[in-house]
Amino acid sequence: MNVLLLVLAALDWPSLLGPTYNMVSTETNLLQKFPPGGPPIVWQVNKGDGYASPSIAGDRLLLFHRPGNEEVVDCLNPRDGKPIWRFAYPTTYRDRFGYNHGPRASPVIAGDSVFTFGAEGKLHCLDLATGKARWKRDIMSEFKLKQNFFGVGSTPLVEGDKLIVNVGSPTVVAFDTRTGKERWRAGNEWGPSYASPVPAMIHGQRRVFVFAGGESDPPNGGLLCLDPADGKIAFTFPWRGRRFESVNASSPVVFNNRVFISECYGSGGALLEAQANGGCSLVWTNKKFGTHFTTSIYKDGYLYGIDGYVMQAARLVCVEAATGKEMWGAQPVWEETVTTKEGPRKLVRGTFRGSLLSVDGRFLCLGELGHLLWLDLTPQGCRQLDRVWLFAAQETWTPPVLCRGLLYVCQNARDPFHDTPPRLLCYDLRAKN
Repeated sequence: MNVLLLVLAALDWPSLLGPTYNMVSTETNLLQKFPPGGPPIVWQVNKGDGYASPSIAGDRLLLFHRPGNEEVVDCLNPRDGKPIWRFAYPTTYRDRFGYNHGPRASPVIAGDSVFTFGAEGKLHCLDLATGKARWKRDIMSEFKLKQNFFGVGSTPLVEGDKLIVNVGSPTVVAFDTRTGKERWRAGNEWGPSYASPVPAMIHGQRRVFVFAGGESDPPNGGLLCLDPADGKIAFTFPWRGRRFESVNASSPVVFNNRVFISECYGSGGALLEAQANGGCSLVWTNKKFGTHFTTSIYKDGYLYGIDGYVMQAARLVCVEAATGKEMWGAQPVWEETVTTKEGPRKLVRGTFRGSLLSVDGRFLCLGELGHLLWLDLTPQGCRQLDRVWLFAAQETWTPPVLCRGLLYVCQNARDPFHDTPPRLLCYDLRAKN
């Protein structure tokens, strides 16, 4: 691949956590301040149920959602939202906890293929150009699994010619990306989680980290470090909250031969040191740094994340990576005025269980209730640089996607004040020269 193609690929957003699997973007020349009314909307389309973020490569954007009784993959032009192709199949999935009934795992684009993993465990490989199915597997049926708390929600990982999936029993399975045939399986103690596998170089060797653990009684789960070539496990580390109604949902954060894992139901966060000859050692734990489904971001020796699983109690936190010491915790809140049939009404709003994206020397924060913020996060504190209310909708839990200066945001619920349905919106964040 020549230098130009490498640069263009780095600007793609082919999977859940971006091209480097850590919610860090290399893009620059973005808006320093939002214009009145917010960044311009380039295009928008209505979407069905689901929390999956879109994925982008070149002139293809993949939206995985559920309009009606089908799980649907819509391929759109990322610049104007115009449809290119659609792939659909029936589904009967119902969320046992009353949330929405669509897919949770994001599409994965690798080369000329797209991989999707539906809420009922239907695994598909599609042709990126045409949307035609190349192969499929029914994971729930083939591996005799029961429905997890919220269905299937772990985005798979492509490593070379293998698709690595947090199946649950066995814990991890690798499938051939071209044929769908099983290549290897690893682990058998922990069930499927909602965290996505993350690749990294550790002591010069390629490794994949899977943070497993979903519905089980008693609850169990933890981290597996494995070799993607053959599935050989380098080490495991048990880590899970003690409550039955708990899951591991935040993806591992890997830096400097260390791995940070976190859950929000009691155990909190832990930092592990990977050993050159295999194995790991515990560096520190912090029960007050328990991330739910947002993956923390490592920057300049510090971890920034969102602690807590209850909306009103969720807070932004900065932790010193070397020691686990909390530098600060903050809960940005403010008042918004909305117009109702009874007249103006003041509401307390905040970032709550939002998402973070490190880009252009700052952090973008997408709040749980539809706010977009520019934040300056340092060990000294949290400073709000700008804020706009994109829409007044709950369950804004899907991480935003940034690709070539355009920001893609999923509105997952109806906005009751403006009567807008769930949508995928594309905003222009490019600075005007």
